[in-house]
Amino acid sequence: MGLDQVTSVLAVRHGETAWNRETRIQGQLDIPLSPLGAAQARRLAQALDGQGVEVIYASDLSRARQTAEAVAQQLGLAVQLEPGLRERGFGLFEGLTWAEIETRWPAESERWRRRDPQFAAQGGESLQDFYARSVAAVESLASRHPGQTVLIVAHGGVLDCLYRAAARQSLQAARTWTLGNASINRLLYSQSGLTLVGWNDDNHLAGLSLDDKAA
Repeated sequence: MGLDQVTSVLAVRHGETAWNRETRIQGQLDIPLSPLGAAQARRLAQALDGQGVEVIYASDLSRARQTAEAVAQQLGLAVQLEPGLRERGFGLFEGLTWAEIETRWPAESERWRRRDPQFAAQGGESLQDFYARSVAAVESLASRHPGQTVLIVAHGGVLDCLYRAAARQSLQAARTWTLGNASINRLLYSQSGLTLVGWNDDNHLAGLSLDDKAA
């Protein structure tokens, strides 16, 4: 794959949900956007107009799909749903706050916070399995569109994995980067993998308040 075959990847976390605000673990539960999240999605759509996006892929969970649909409507494109872009499955942890998890399962909570690659909450995915699944999904989608610009709308966990893959950071490295709702993250994909170009561009969200329902 030559330089003309590089795929430009715009990776976006979905707009905010009420559970994001409550620090409640969503995982693969299907939680919709909040009014603020919908406003963020509309701002995102305006920001991406004219950026050369040719194809849109999204997780099939509502919060990602709704975010992608706002962009698709603005750009006159269709959204292609990809279950491989779903958030990490957290099993028994889903629906609970971090504080509730720590109280109920202190030992498991500690392994989770230490980013133990092998740890999986009952019924959920381990970090290493989630990383392999999400990065492979993005690379597979990007490889279908050499020389094009692809928008991928997914989740915070997926974006964290993409940053680690592109910046060559280990799974257990402490996170020093932001995973903002509806921010724009820019990467390149080639046969050698993902490369980081820019991260957490949220200028288009300036001025939005917690109760803002307008674009």
